[in-house]
Amino acid sequence: MRPFRFGVLIHNAGSHQEWIDKAQRIEGLGYSTFLVPDHLDQPVAPLPALAAAAATTTSLRLGTFVLANDFRHPVTLARDVATLDALSDGRVELGLGAGFRKSEYEQAGVPYDSASVRLRRLEEALQVLSGLFADGETSFTGEFYTVNRLDGQPKPVQRPRPPILLGGGGRQALSLAARKADIVSLIPRSRAEGRGTQSADWTTATKAATRQKLEWIREAAGDRLAQLELNAMVYAVNVTDDRASAAAQAAGRFGLSAEDVLASPHALIGTVEEIADDLRQRREDFGITYIAVPEYFADAFAPVVTLLAGS
Repeated sequence: MRPFRFGVLIHNAGSHQEWIDKAQRIEGLGYSTFLVPDHLDQPVAPLPALAAAAATTTSLRLGTFVLANDFRHPVTLARDVATLDALSDGRVELGLGAGFRKSEYEQAGVPYDSASVRLRRLEEALQVLSGLFADGETSFTGEFYTVNRLDGQPKPVQRPRPPILLGGGGRQALSLAARKADIVSLIPRSRAEGRGTQSADWTTATKAATRQKLEWIREAAGDRLAQLELNAMVYAVNVTDDRASAAAQAAGRFGLSAEDVLASPHALIGTVEEIADDLRQRREDFGITYIAVPEYFADAFAPVVTLLAGS
């Protein structure tokens, strides 16, 4: 089994010094990865923000979680990611998604195609990125992108490419991730409309739903299954001695039973020891070893990181 590692999803920037302090604090707490989302209403752009974090840390990995493919051409994205990987001495993890918030597309004036079209475009973008990260020239002609004998520069430090994270909550997205990614991220199925807890279908966050997702992943991955690292985004973290009450409170927020919340890979509730036991069991049951939590929970969750990271 893979050892555990942990990432923190950072939503707020603050001043330059606050950003630096934040990156150094996350590194000092023992987290593996500093993750930045890519929504147009967020107060920080992922790639420049990660470059600033790279300059003031030494071991912290730098991840996008996740870039919306339709907002960047893969030729320019390859150059930006390879540059960041070079300047950080090979610490980049490229999280990429098809995009899902319809309101963002409308605000940006970008056509909001069907999920199947967005996923086909994402798959082509992955082919372009991999070609540009590789040595020598690449050419590509697809439904959405064309590249003519371009030798992408610079090349990333990590070979053959920085690890790519893809994920989702539905079969199409997870099947693509299983075939093309290095890290597969499990999340509840996203809704095109809605914010906060309304942006996901929480019935797809249960233990039973997770087992179904893993079947899709196994079927699509074939003989590359053992190469995949499985990630879960955790939305509810509560380090507490009153596990039952905290689970009941989370259940009301997500529209699930308390039992479903406690069994979900997207919730961690209980004492440090109880949470650690839950994570060990989920590694046994699901193979999930890479856990991402929102920044709001980073300090409270740090004792669990200390206990499990690398084990």
